[in-house]
Amino acid sequence: MSVQVVAAKMAEVDLKDVPTGKDLPAGSPMTPTSDGKKIPRNDQHEAGTLGLLTPNPAKMPQASAMKRPDPQQNGGEAFVNRDGTVAEAPRMKKIQFADQKQEFNKRPSKIGRRSLSRSISQSSTDSYSSAASYTDSSDDETSPRDKQQKNSKGNGDFCIKNIKQADFGRREIEIAEQEMPALMALRKRAQGEKPLAGAKVVGCTHITAQTAVLMETLSALGAQCRWAACNIYSTQNEVAAALAEGGFSVFAWKGESEDDFWWCIDRCVNVEGWQPNMILDDGGDLTHWIYKKYPNMFKKIKGIVEESVTGVHRLYQLSKAGKLCVPAMNVNDSVTKQKFDNLYCCRESILDGLKRTTDVMFGGKQVVVCGYGEVGKGCCAALKAMGSIVYVTEIDPICALQACMDGFRLVKLNEVIRQVDIVITCTGNKNVVVRENLDRMKNSCIVCNMGHSNTEIDVASLRTPELTWERVRSQVDHVIWPDGKRIVLLAEGRLLNLSCSTVPTFVLSITATTQALALIELYNAPEGRYKQDVYLLPKKMDEYVASLHLPTFDAHLTELSDEQAKYLGLNKNGPFKPNYYRYVWKQQLWVWTINAKLGIYVQLYTYVFNNY
Repeated sequence: MSVQVVAAKMAEVDLKDVPTGKDLPAGSPMTPTSDGKKIPRNDQHEAGTLGLLTPNPAKMPQASAMKRPDPQQNGGEAFVNRDGTVAEAPRMKKIQFADQKQEFNKRPSKIGRRSLSRSISQSSTDSYSSAASYTDSSDDETSPRDKQQKNSKGNGDFCIKNIKQADFGRREIEIAEQEMPALMALRKRAQGEKPLAGAKVVGCTHITAQTAVLMETLSALGAQCRWAACNIYSTQNEVAAALAEGGFSVFAWKGESEDDFWWCIDRCVNVEGWQPNMILDDGGDLTHWIYKKYPNMFKKIKGIVEESVTGVHRLYQLSKAGKLCVPAMNVNDSVTKQKFDNLYCCRESILDGLKRTTDVMFGGKQVVVCGYGEVGKGCCAALKAMGSIVYVTEIDPICALQACMDGFRLVKLNEVIRQVDIVITCTGNKNVVVRENLDRMKNSCIVCNMGHSNTEIDVASLRTPELTWERVRSQVDHVIWPDGKRIVLLAEGRLLNLSCSTVPTFVLSITATTQALALIELYNAPEGRYKQDVYLLPKKMDEYVASLHLPTFDAHLTELSDEQAKYLGLNKNGPFKPNYYRYVWKQQLWVWTINAKLGIYVQLYTYVFNNY
């Protein structure tokens, strides 16, 4: 009999048949059983030594004392003692819990089985929902626009999914606060001064627990806030409920329609007796709506803070056309946003989004990443580390050279489109993947977007009569061709990580702190400091944001001596790098140099079209 079988049987022995130490005669080589028979005992084991593993030859039993089957016991086990007598092994009894039989023999009724199936199906769907939202229930199909809700204080100036989820949202916000040290430090240091007193901030960003910490920080610094979502899938309904319960005017819910999206933005802006004087935007939709519907509001708006590639691109277009009538701060191209949020955030969240939606295994998969900016670099690094074969498409020769030297093969999309398993866009451009590419993809190819806008994948071309759409999970669609081929489209071509998963809170702390400082700078700037143009965050502020996060790592900065500072021509307290210094290869920035002899400024404009 094998050791495993003996061990399994011994585990089933009834506890009452196991003798205790006090029942054993001192020095006896045998252990008595309940029926008076004896079985051999390992003396060294009883003495607490490792004799069982390293037996003493003097006490080693003879070969005839080994266990063997007893034919009289129908194959049962018996022990043969040294004197030749046969001792029966203890009978094995199964331990059975009192309610075990009753519970497992209960077969669910027809209704019970259906209920169980539905609950399992629902929990499976919820586990893949965006940002682990508690409120993705399909039970309530009523549009929030048709509901009349009020918070505990009787205030109803909001439109969200369900105000009853506020407690869940408050817990998520409290968790996020633990990973956002810079914002909490800024709140503590500046709330006495109230640098945003009198500021009326209208915002359009992803409404998540991290955004809630930013909004509550702005409020603590003196600002009034009204908020809408910049993405129809990224809102955490329970967080929106917590903000509404806290008195914020929030207009957003997960799964908005296009009409709902613009309606929510309009409700934020168009309110009697309240006019914004600051804009915090992500994608440029809020700025675009005000320009289109309420252009006179810009007479009282002091500035715009924009954090996305798409929104910044729109601002530069307005500036070039002479239509930008207020100063704007380009947060996206600040070092703390570009290097940390775009790179490190996407390096982690790309895998999370793909896993939650498709359960795909990355090892050995062929993946093409369109764009090798900071987002593309993060995605490629993560996929390569997981064992994927990664191809890169790129229009910029500098980024392309980086991709080659990082070990990735540079290709055109049509060269690999038939063989790749996953297609990821992160360029900030439009029509990167068009219908021709989609038609040539292999069966079950996964297609997703990591750029801010939903223009990179030509999803509209897939909404034709000959193609069938099949919803598989939340944010997961199968698009099926007439021949049976299908592709897996995630989030309908919208931002994958915030639509289908979550993003690291600590990284968002860096971006949110940068946004808060940009608002403070523009709001408090004296008349004439900023013209009607697009500006980068001052280098000193970038360094300040970074320094606020260092204590989390118990990091200790080295300080320059007076002699060293003089040698480098720097202030001991910074800034430590000139504005044209590139912490990353690619930045979109304006570099000003001085020709001392001619006494003129030469404007050098460096622009890389691949914003991501």
